[in-house]
Amino acid sequence: MAESFLFSIAESLVAKLASRAFEEASQVLGVYDHLKEFKETLSLVKAVLLDAEQKQEQNNELREWLRQIKRVFYDAEDVLDEFECQTLRKQVIKAHGTTKSKVGHFFSSSNPLIFRYKMAQQIKDINKRLDKVAADRHKFGLQIIDIDKRVVHRRELTYSNVVDSNVIGREHDKEKIIDLLMQQNPNNCDTNLSVIPIVGMGGLGKTTLAKFVFNDKRTDECFPLKMWVCVSDDFDIKQLIIKIINSLSNLASVDALPGQQNLNMLDPEPLQTQLKNKLIGQKFLLVLDDVWNESRVKWIELKNLLQVGAIGSKILVTTRSHKIASMMGTIPSHILEGLSQQDALSLFVKWAFKEEEEEKHPHLMDIGREIVNRCKGVPLAVRTLGSLLFSKYEANEWEYVRNNGIWNIQQEKDDILPALKLSYDLMPSYLKQCFALFSLYPKDYPFNSSQLTALWGALGLLDSQENNKTPEDVANQYLYELQSRSFLEDFYNFSTLYAFTIHDLVHDLALFVAKDECQIINSHLQNISDNVRHLSFAEKSLLGNLITTRSVAVRTIMFTKETFEEIDDEHFINICVSKFKYLRVLNLSYSTCVTLPRSISKLKHLRSINIGYNQCIKRLPNSICKLQNLQSLILGACIELEALPKGLRKLISLRHFYITTKQSVLPLNELTNLSLLTIMYSHNLESIFGGVKFPYLKTLSIFSCEGLKFMSMDVKDFPELETLFMSGCGNLDLEVWKNNHQEQSLKLKLKSVNFIGLSQLVVLPQWLQETAHSLQSLTISECDNLVLFPEWFLSLSNLKTLHIFDCPKILSLPDNICHLSTLESLIIEDCPELCRKCQPNVGEFWPKISHIKHVDIAEPKELEEEEEELQE
Repeated sequence: MAESFLFSIAESLVAKLASRAFEEASQVLGVYDHLKEFKETLSLVKAVLLDAEQKQEQNNELREWLRQIKRVFYDAEDVLDEFECQTLRKQVIKAHGTTKSKVGHFFSSSNPLIFRYKMAQQIKDINKRLDKVAADRHKFGLQIIDIDKRVVHRRELTYSNVVDSNVIGREHDKEKIIDLLMQQNPNNCDTNLSVIPIVGMGGLGKTTLAKFVFNDKRTDECFPLKMWVCVSDDFDIKQLIIKIINSLSNLASVDALPGQQNLNMLDPEPLQTQLKNKLIGQKFLLVLDDVWNESRVKWIELKNLLQVGAIGSKILVTTRSHKIASMMGTIPSHILEGLSQQDALSLFVKWAFKEEEEEKHPHLMDIGREIVNRCKGVPLAVRTLGSLLFSKYEANEWEYVRNNGIWNIQQEKDDILPALKLSYDLMPSYLKQCFALFSLYPKDYPFNSSQLTALWGALGLLDSQENNKTPEDVANQYLYELQSRSFLEDFYNFSTLYAFTIHDLVHDLALFVAKDECQIINSHLQNISDNVRHLSFAEKSLLGNLITTRSVAVRTIMFTKETFEEIDDEHFINICVSKFKYLRVLNLSYSTCVTLPRSISKLKHLRSINIGYNQCIKRLPNSICKLQNLQSLILGACIELEALPKGLRKLISLRHFYITTKQSVLPLNELTNLSLLTIMYSHNLESIFGGVKFPYLKTLSIFSCEGLKFMSMDVKDFPELETLFMSGCGNLDLEVWKNNHQEQSLKLKLKSVNFIGLSQLVVLPQWLQETAHSLQSLTISECDNLVLFPEWFLSLSNLKTLHIFDCPKILSLPDNICHLSTLESLIIEDCPELCRKCQPNVGEFWPKISHIKHVDIAEPKELEEEEEELQE
């Protein structure tokens, strides 16, 4: 499956070679002709890759051919990466180099003459290898396929029939959808037509729920015309019209219509006329099942044809995409959740046993409950695994299913893995590698966008050249797309940062598509494949496997918490340095080493290094500052770190920086490319910044810096700041924020602000008023002395969320808070005085703020206890 990444790798290589920077560098180094030749051969291979990827499952020889190409592509990436290393090294020497360093540079392997010769030889070698492999493409009869016209194996067409007794646990969802169908269209709706989307990940039962609703007698009574259309393959307007007309032809209340073959012969105009004639003035229900189309133009064209129906007509849409649901829906989507544990077990029993047979096999039922737990409420997964075990009564067969990942179990085309993989197959190529890397993390892992930005960026998966987007912008766009496609759960948006989890079955899918490319080394899987590029270690005792592996092409080494206990860290790091020279990502979090070896500077391709939560490290070698490619440096919670290394200014690519230090002054001058800065557990700091400029900084987090009293910041020094987290800084005076009043055009762009555990905060700082037109989210928690919200608070015209937790002295909110027309979520918890005032008035308060989607004003715990005592 790893060969499915080839097309995106080829795209990346072609784009890099076509860039102006590479053309100029190759001309300077005298290798332009060699790279041009490589690019031409690469383009020939890329043209047939889509066809090859689709045919590889049936052809072992073709699969091996793709593996050979992959090895050449990765080696080519490493060679081109040498260009970037050389370019950055030149920039640093030009800006910061001394005469001594320039003389040393002349005799090093980075000398232009030596480097030119070395690069020319490497490119020639790669050209030869690619030419040799590319020549074999003809014997496989491969075709050139346009990416937009590639064949993707879709699910089979659906139909409306369903046996109600087969549907378990969806009564509540059914009633909610039917209530929406029975309602008259909203007064503010500019059409006779209301569109209700049902959205959720593959396998949740969206189609089954739609069938359940479609066949209910109440819909028969409400809608004289009912039509079921499976959209699936392509949102072709003519074919959809034909499907709708053919669906109508099956209704007794409608005259017989021409057959589908005759309809195909008609031009669009008479087809549209025929459809309108049948629907005009009729109240109808149309189900559009399994919609994948994201073209709003096509949707509007179809919708306009359907608006001839009577008032109260409805369209029920099922889709995996939140984006599509938002585009098509006229009301908020019905988000389909997983089944309850009890319902999931009932469904499993229905598929795994004959009627009442489960009572004879209590030992199998115990294993079955564990299997159902792994399905996390997804009906198709429950059905898949239940069907696999039907008429099997040996405990070892059930244990095999329980202990193995779904991706290890052979399945039919209608089972859960093929259903989920369809969503993966339809991803754009740039998302596929990014998604596969989820497989490096354990199940139930709490993700945040900054760690994925660091990982994806380090591996060159974020193309930020278009539209001048930052890598963070691109990563957030990718995450939004994955969330829109129902791959992410519990998705929280903190402006510039996202937090989320992924479903266990989605994790299984990531394991499936990434096998041989990514591996988690644990007690069940200890052998490292020769082709593996990305490694994650689940157990500390297995680190020794790296020593024996023959693979030297590893690019990622990650570890989970406390992996490093009782391990000779420095010895291990020296092995990484000597063996894996193309390493891009090295995660040493929770290690116990007291320093890093000076040889760390040899990992010149390294983009991300994480030494966070090391309780022993005291110093870092200055040689770490020779890693000019380094984009992410994580030193957070290294509480014994005495000082940051000298020469930080040489880290010209650094974008993410997490700091813990015993220093009283932070040497942050000239780190002008930072996008994310986190300062934590640095208790000796009393003041920070003071004239330091961060022109691209978007996210600033300061945690548990108890000695910090002043944060001197001018707006002109932080012109792009959007997210601010302040937590556990009990002595900090937030009013000391020097605004540049001379330049009236400069305003704070903050979108998300979080104040947590700030005991000096009595009233919201005045400078927050400058965010009146930008602030979208404000969270205040554990601010013991906060008393009131100033009147200017009502000027925050874009505020969407206001969350207040554990602030005992707040007495009230501004009287006219209902005038904040953009507010969507208001949560107040553990604020006794405020809750006492608001709670009795929620009924009166609610109508005034009906635009708010979520209000939660929790009753004070003391009141709950008093009521319980009275009842007793």
